[in-house]
Amino acid sequence: MSRIGNNPVAIPEGITVDINENIVTVKGKLGELSQEFSAVAIKVEDGNVIVERSSDRKEEKSKHGLYRALINNMIEGVTKGWSKELELVGVGYRASNQGQKLDLALGFSHNIVLDIAPEVKVETVSEKGKNPIIKLSSHDKQLVGQVAAKIRDFRRPEPYKGKGIKFVGEIIRRKAGKSA
Repeated sequence: MSRIGNNPVAIPEGITVDINENIVTVKGKLGELSQEFSAVAIKVEDGNVIVERSSDRKEEKSKHGLYRALINNMIEGVTKGWSKELELVGVGYRASNQGQKLDLALGFSHNIVLDIAPEVKVETVSEKGKNPIIKLSSHDKQLVGQVAAKIRDFRRPEPYKGKGIKFVGEIIRRKAGKSA
C-alpha cells in the first residue's frame, strides 16, 4: 500500500491542473509544467488532485506514489519555485556568470564554460574571504537538480581536504591522511 500515493495533492489558488488522456499539465504564476503518466488514474476533485490505481500489480503500486510526488513537485514548483545552492571549496576556485553562461575556474588548465538551460535562473555570489556560491532556481525541480549535479560533477568534493563543488549544507565525510 502506498501511503504517499493515497494522500491527495491540494491545488492552491491561481493554479490550474489539466488532464488530457495521459498527460498532466500544471500552470501557475512561475510557468507551466507537464508530465506523462501511465498505469494509474489521475483526477481533479474539489481542489485536490487524486491519484488512484486500479489493481495491486507491482507496476501500478510502484507508480502510484511516484506520480503523486511528481504532481506535488510540479504544483509546488509553479507556486514557489525550487532552488539549489552550490559552494566552491578550494584555493583559486571561482565562478562567474554572464547571462546564462556559467564560467568556472576549478584548477584545471582551462576555464569551464557551461550553457545553462533558459528555464533555470543562475546567479553567482563571490565575497572576499568566503567561498564562491552558485545559486540555481527554476520552477522545474528535476531540471534544477540535473543542472546542479552536472556542475558538481566537474569537481566532486574529495574526502581528504574537502576541496571541490558541494551543495550548501552538505557534510563531506573526511578521511585521515597518511600517518607516519
